[in-house]
Amino acid sequence: MKTRFVSCLLASAAFCTATSVSLAVASFHNTGTTANGGGFSNWDGSNLDANCSITQSTSTAYGGSGTSIKAQAIYNSGYSGRYHAMKTRNNGYTLGETGFYGFAFYLQAAWDFSGSQQYQLFQFIANYNGSSCGEDWQPSAMVWIAGNKLASRRNFGPSACSRTTVSYTNLATVTAGVWHRIVIQARWTNDSTGFYKLWYDGSKVLELLSQPTTINDGRQYRMDVGLYANSWKDQGYATGSTNRQLWIDKVGKGTVFADADPAQW
Repeated sequence: MKTRFVSCLLASAAFCTATSVSLAVASFHNTGTTANGGGFSNWDGSNLDANCSITQSTSTAYGGSGTSIKAQAIYNSGYSGRYHAMKTRNNGYTLGETGFYGFAFYLQAAWDFSGSQQYQLFQFIANYNGSSCGEDWQPSAMVWIAGNKLASRRNFGPSACSRTTVSYTNLATVTAGVWHRIVIQARWTNDSTGFYKLWYDGSKVLELLSQPTTINDGRQYRMDVGLYANSWKDQGYATGSTNRQLWIDKVGKGTVFADADPAQW
């Protein structure tokens, strides 16, 4: 009995140690606030275009209390620009890094799922301005919805001018008016040591092992979260509702799953 009791104490200590390490290695936790200024919980800025808005909301929050970030885009047929309503965190990832990234999202109850246009929720993006192929800002991995389906992609290659993009669609069915969770784990390489995994509401829906996952370039990728109605610009028109609203909460980054999973912090 004494030996068993000691074992239990050791197990409890190990659990406490693991829990404290999990919290210590998280590098970013935002609880639905729009504040800028960097640090552990603040954003570095916003990616905000005309006809779009980002506000701090108390109408809905993950877990039922607190605040969230409301992102809204309204289509304007006379406008030819892009439609970003996203908060930004500079230290998304660099080549060779491994990490977990997560957030919760809530589509307005009246979200229109008709059509197949894309609405980005999350992206990694880097500034390639000055590259020989004339690129400026280039996105890497992304998460979006098209119709009522969740999708993601990886972008890899030897350079910004020579790259391959592979998309993975119909990963899961998305519903409106409820909170959903996304967690990504990735090792960012341009060789067979890379991997990319995605969980939706706690279930793994994508697992790519021994795959290249990014451009062979050491520059920093930024992490953007919110709403980007990219089809409105890329296709030059909007289908279905032209007023899109969603909420983002519990955005995290770290080295273990719990650091990024909104259900665990």
